[in-house]
Amino acid sequence: MTSGEMDRTDILRVELAVLMREHRDLDDAIGALQERATHDQLTLRRLKKQKLSLKDKITRLEDQITPDIIA
Repeated sequence: MTSGEMDRTDILRVELAVLMREHRDLDDAIGALQERATHDQLTLRRLKKQKLSLKDKITRLEDQITPDIIA
């Protein structure tokens, strides 16, 4: 592997960082929406569902990066 190439773990770490940032952004958006007196319940549900989906993807990537250790 040359210095310009990334191995699979490095790529997964970058993807993980992006997903975690999106998850935080969604969390901020949900918080801002909930603070409004008249918030749209449908939009709120969609954002929460999207956030949960991102959390699942984050968990899968973390599992791929961290090998299972059998004790």
